[in-house]
Amino acid sequence: MALRVGALALGAALAFALAVALLGRSTEDVRDTVDGAGAWAPVLYVVLVTVLTCAFFPFPLMAAAGGLVFGIAEGTALSVLGGSIGALVAFVLARTVAGDAIAGLAGERLERLQLAVEKRGFVAVLYARIFPGVPRDLSNYAFGLTRVGIVAFGVATVIGITPRAFAYVALGGSLGSFDSTQSIVAIALLVALGLLGIVLVRADVARTRR
Repeated sequence: MALRVGALALGAALAFALAVALLGRSTEDVRDTVDGAGAWAPVLYVVLVTVLTCAFFPFPLMAAAGGLVFGIAEGTALSVLGGSIGALVAFVLARTVAGDAIAGLAGERLERLQLAVEKRGFVAVLYARIFPGVPRDLSNYAFGLTRVGIVAFGVATVIGITPRAFAYVALGGSLGSFDSTQSIVAIALLVALGLLGIVLVRADVARTRR
């Protein structure tokens, strides 16, 4: 069982290392790679975001590169598409490849977590996308180990990552000019999303304690 879990973790680590080696760690490096594909750039970009989401590559960097190459509207749409597909792939991988193995290792603890999350599936995923500080890529795998339905996971993911994707794309498209209007709007949106996540989670916790 542990071998299957280790293989999945090793695969993600190797994919991350390969991405860093090929793409670098800056927005400009990713932009140059995608922009060099010409007419195939949108397809390459979506494929990269999909694969790199599974490999824990920073989504803000990829989205910012999308803003540089495609502009805000197209960059946001492509970022959401690639990020959502990547999240679903990670979700399915965790459920099919490592789910039984981790369940066997974790025992009753995972069972209790699965039951708790299952009751609030859509809301739990949406909160994880909105609440600040939640590791987005790791949560994709984590939710795959629960009983959350794939449709609820997918819909909540699209809704949850769209505002953040827009903000990261806008920041990338502003070329690092943080005093521009679109940068100010993007930063304000990220702050607002963080505050909204905190308020929603606290309100939900207070409601469940009644």
